[in-house]
Amino acid sequence: MSALRRPQPPQGALAGALAGTLVALCLFAPARWLGQALSAFSQGHLKLEAPRGTVWQGSAQLSLCGGPGSQDARTLPGRIDWRLHWQMHWQALPSLTLALQAPCCTRETLALTVQPDWGQVTVSLADSHFLGSADTLSGLGAPWNTLALQGQLQLDSDRLRLTFAQGRLQMSGQAVLQALDISSTLSTLRPLGSYQMVLVGGSTPQLSLSTLTGSLLLEGEGQWVEGQLHFRGQAHAAPERENALNNLLNVIGRREGNLSRISLG
Repeated sequence: MSALRRPQPPQGALAGALAGTLVALCLFAPARWLGQALSAFSQGHLKLEAPRGTVWQGSAQLSLCGGPGSQDARTLPGRIDWRLHWQMHWQALPSLTLALQAPCCTRETLALTVQPDWGQVTVSLADSHFLGSADTLSGLGAPWNTLALQGQLQLDSDRLRLTFAQGRLQMSGQAVLQALDISSTLSTLRPLGSYQMVLVGGSTPQLSLSTLTGSLLLEGEGQWVEGQLHFRGQAHAAPERENALNNLLNVIGRREGNLSRISLG
């Protein structure tokens, strides 16, 4: 007599079970997966600590780090909450919107939209206002941990949009960063001053640095060319403050007399 065989489930049932498992995996993917993706994308400079929830809706603490193996991490106070959702369009591919709430740093919900298209991806940031502490930058490692800055950072964006196409970056809109009442452990002079950095979009995005007030005078200009920042600037002290700022000027850039040259890219 032939051995009894167990009945095999139909192939349609197996496919349905597999599809259901994949859907459930996508819907309930743990929040730590988002943290791993953010860390990889930022090369270890941004991390989500103590994540809760899922990739699509969750919360965590955001830390700034100097990269793999760094011991200089700084964590924003409180937790941030996020919500990810897809939006369908009739004449375009679906877009992905990130709604971010950070009570420590902004009263408004930050909205970031990623819109893929054939051959390009556009990232748009809704107009926003962000406040933070300058000492958080120490978490990024050198040179920020050496400078050990204190003061307030204020970031405002206006119709900011980044488009990645064929390996090139295009930008429209602008962002303004103000560093107010800044001081450093490298100088007994407090505060050093207040400063403004403006990023303006265009075929070649432009960056400018200027001094609002203070005894440490900073200025410079730069451009983003093929995804790389080229910046040239200088720092010097007001005449009556040269002795108090000498050590700091040695760290900021390459000394040429009473000037400190700043060069990136």
